[in-house]
Amino acid sequence: MNIQERIAVMVQAGQYLLDNASSWQTAKNEAYSKNAWFTPIFTQHAANQIANQYLTAQALQAWVAHYNLVDNIEPVQVGIVMAGNIPMVGFADMLAVFISGHYQTIKCSSKDAVLIKQLVQYLYTLDVEVQNYISFADRLNDCDAYIATGGSHAASAFEEYFGKYPCIIRKNKTAVAVLTGEETAAELAALADDVHVYFGLGCRNVTKLYVPQGYDFVPLLQSFSKYTYFADHHTYKNNYDYNLAIILLNHVYYMTNEATILTENDALFSPISQLFFEYYTQADELYNQLQNNKDIQCIVGKAGLAFGQAQCPSLFNYADGVDTMQFLKSLR
Repeated sequence: MNIQERIAVMVQAGQYLLDNASSWQTAKNEAYSKNAWFTPIFTQHAANQIANQYLTAQALQAWVAHYNLVDNIEPVQVGIVMAGNIPMVGFADMLAVFISGHYQTIKCSSKDAVLIKQLVQYLYTLDVEVQNYISFADRLNDCDAYIATGGSHAASAFEEYFGKYPCIIRKNKTAVAVLTGEETAAELAALADDVHVYFGLGCRNVTKLYVPQGYDFVPLLQSFSKYTYFADHHTYKNNYDYNLAIILLNHVYYMTNEATILTENDALFSPISQLFFEYYTQADELYNQLQNNKDIQCIVGKAGLAFGQAQCPSLFNYADGVDTMQFLKSLR
């Protein structure tokens, strides 16, 4: 397959996701039955983002042109270890390897073993040659390069296994938001999405707020009201009840709308159902500190990403700031 043929099948895959075909609906329901966090509504949200941000002809052509990708490369075998924290979180890596012209073997997370495979099966129906480019395995042996994503403990293991090969190894990341107290209702509603989409499990979900002294939390909590239905999600509610019990036992001050708990904490990573906040005095100094923090994937706010855009990365917004396509171009 040449580059234009690979682009063409991916554009068709994007339309398949947007059309919500019956086979895709079946896959979403199966994924949900195996992982309660993968609700069909959030899986379709991920599918829509992939289709709209990645799988348009315009976006893909611009991506290819930026890197001057050519057809006559000598492909190598790339092993991909995918995470499973949110639906199809490993799709960007799969897409990059495919468009670059290299071959890939994917090890899916046990938490997300349905969706990517269903989408690839659809790609096989579009062009049988895709089978030469994308395959799956439970173990990644004899690959020439690796891309692996997981938690901090997993990353240490990845370093041990894959460190002698060309590789990209990613650890846990999170997102933060810096508020001024002058946000509009629409901006706070968009921030609610940054916090709650995928139940807050993504590396681009906001888990920590920075607010000025005297900040009024009432409008913020009111903006979170569209996600109070989380209290009806059994697994989420278990986390909420557990975290609230710990807070009460430790006599920690908290605020809640019965679905999301706000507590003051200087940590970046908050548990499921909780959102940490911290007061700041100098915004410029704060931004400098945050931009140099390797645990932060993105910053939402007036001087960062627009509210509501944390979960809308483009093809050029690479995880951990590591240029995946440039890495793939360097492989020989």
